[in-house]
Amino acid sequence: MFFTLSGQIMDQDMVNSNNPCNKNEPGNIENRSDREKQNKTWLAMHLQTSVYADLDLLKKFIDEVLVPHKYNALILTVDYEFDFKSYPELSHHRINKTQARDLTAFCRERGLRLVPMFNCVGHQSWLNVNAPLLLKFPQFDETPQINYDNKGIYCREWCPLHPEVNKVVFALIDEIIDAFDADAFHVGLDEIFLCGYPPVNGTPWELHTKWKPGADGKPEPFPEGPQCPRCKGKDPAELIAKAINDYHEHLVKNKGLEMMMWSDRLLDADKMSYGITEASKTGSHKAIDMIPKDIIMCDWHYGARDSYPSVDFFQEKGFRVLPSVWNKPEAALAFKKYSEETATEKMLGIITCGWSASPKQLLQASDKNYSGRLNKDAEGIIKAIKAITENSRQIDQPE
Repeated sequence: MFFTLSGQIMDQDMVNSNNPCNKNEPGNIENRSDREKQNKTWLAMHLQTSVYADLDLLKKFIDEVLVPHKYNALILTVDYEFDFKSYPELSHHRINKTQARDLTAFCRERGLRLVPMFNCVGHQSWLNVNAPLLLKFPQFDETPQINYDNKGIYCREWCPLHPEVNKVVFALIDEIIDAFDADAFHVGLDEIFLCGYPPVNGTPWELHTKWKPGADGKPEPFPEGPQCPRCKGKDPAELIAKAINDYHEHLVKNKGLEMMMWSDRLLDADKMSYGITEASKTGSHKAIDMIPKDIIMCDWHYGARDSYPSVDFFQEKGFRVLPSVWNKPEAALAFKKYSEETATEKMLGIITCGWSASPKQLLQASDKNYSGRLNKDAEGIIKAIKAITENSRQIDQPE
């Protein structure tokens, strides 16, 4: 079963019968755009708008790195960097509609499908820097009792049950979709730890969040005070499923777009032997059976392993999957190799994540003649790009 935007409970047969990818509607797989058909095998790059201010450098990175390595998709985390008109108080004004359209056209001319991304629910803060949504709409905060220095937590989250949050968020998302002329959208949803705390399954606080140790090395106690009255004590799986299905209804059913998400909250950390960031210890993994099957799962793991059971799991569950790598070339090659060896028709390709590196830093790392100090993440990302595109077994790890 899964939960609709209105809270109606539906079983999987009803999901299948109402799924626009099963009908002759804009979201139907058979009616997708030529761009998507050309991208049957994804070779995608992920970047953050928050780490660049110069679009010319981004275009240079596309021309000098992505195009030569035959990348065919760019996933761009936009978040609050867009020049929003619906809620201008939520904008950091880094990129406007004209620039977004220009960048989309630039990418299409080079055979890249541009997919914008907006972090939904989680990642509403980083360290002591808070995203504008919860500052301007504090009533949406999942943990309002936590001070805005965010001591003891990983990132703030919004309440997926608040009756007004989707009205605001969907307005932002719709502006981004229009500006980038998008036919697919990535909703984030990774590393959600706070929804539903305290959990019904008795999971300790330090396993329910990527906790930060206090001065004594022990986890900070969960701050006392009023918590979200809607989510407190509810099953995290039902909360996550509600959010996913809300976004699917808006993006896929109503707008005919393809929906992508980071998939870590749908993995059982105990069964998968992944850590608490790569998989869930809160019980949210049970949401996997409450959501439509046409969502693309971006399965991220950045360390080298003998096997990556999550890619098998998602395909067995009926989902298309995109393994996602980062800054360790040997790990990237291992993940790519395992994914190819165990692939079904649900395996779409691979994503290289560009966390913590700007196009300028990536260009420096790709320039053999650059003699300055390199950003280590950028250096690793460039080596990962080369590893997965050249399929080289001889990789020099960054120092």
